[in-house]
Amino acid sequence: MKKDKSVLSSRSTGRITLSDVAKHAGVSPITVSRALKHPLQVSEKLKEKIAISVKALGYIPNHAARSLASSESKVITVIFPSLSNAVFPDVLEGIHETLVRAGYRILLANSHYSSEQEEALVKTMLEQNPDGIIVTGIDQTQNTRDLLKLSNTPVVQIMELDQNPIDMNVGLSHFDACYDLTNYLYSLGYKNIGFIGAQMDLRSHRRMEGYRKAVLEQNGDASQYVITSAESTSFKHGAELFIALISQHSDVDAIVFSNDDLAAGALLEATRRGMRIPEDIAIAGFNDLHFSEELIPPLTSVSVPRYEMGQQAAECLLYKIVNKTQPHCDQVNVGYSIVSRQST
Repeated sequence: MKKDKSVLSSRSTGRITLSDVAKHAGVSPITVSRALKHPLQVSEKLKEKIAISVKALGYIPNHAARSLASSESKVITVIFPSLSNAVFPDVLEGIHETLVRAGYRILLANSHYSSEQEEALVKTMLEQNPDGIIVTGIDQTQNTRDLLKLSNTPVVQIMELDQNPIDMNVGLSHFDACYDLTNYLYSLGYKNIGFIGAQMDLRSHRRMEGYRKAVLEQNGDASQYVITSAESTSFKHGAELFIALISQHSDVDAIVFSNDDLAAGALLEATRRGMRIPEDIAIAGFNDLHFSEELIPPLTSVSVPRYEMGQQAAECLLYKIVNKTQPHCDQVNVGYSIVSRQST
């Protein structure tokens, strides 16, 4: 709907204010403020009158100005490294349901797996005076860590565990998870276990190091059957890396993948080549995404409680915001489990 031109012409900025709404509705600014913030304190007739003016003028409340006055923005900033990675929607769902139920809004940002871009985003978000910030991972730049600590804004680092968190920490050990997954494959009798990874962010590197430790303990050589790539993960890239590894090492009898996308691509490629899974080669992924149990054969994977992790991160923030004290969230380990299916 078009804005009232008579109001716009009286303002140099073009931004509709609460006073403009009051003038349009023929009431005081205090009455408009009360109707928007505490509608139960205003009559239905007056609320309807003000609502018509709000809609006619296209008024949007200035939450930044409100937060300066109340020291509360009711906004939580969440910074993910990717908005397309299938891992993060479940985490966001846990965050969203918990915060929205408590009356908070979420400002979501994408760092594109760049520490420098994350630093720039943190600077920008802090200017909006959020009540709390959730950041992904534990490898923020020192400048980012300093900015967050000096801001006195409650912060939760998620997805990983940190012995020295910025503030609060909810996650799991990716190193331990992949170490256990590799040893699980050894326990099934596999001897020559490979590793394939792509988009090697630091979490993927920690998974690879967990694999390496397990292999080193079993046979003393942790480098022979490893292929990694800086490219983004996908079914197609998983198939390509799978072909590259088995072409170089025909004796590989099992492969650990840094995520389920790559593992699924390899599984499909193995099937196209007439390879039997797991008889000819076993395949295991990481994250236990929703499609993993629907593959043929279903994929063995490391399951991470992503929704619960987002939920606990949000609960930690809310506790600190409301009570002004630190909850027991210095380090919350959400754990993981190995889901064994027919691909191994």
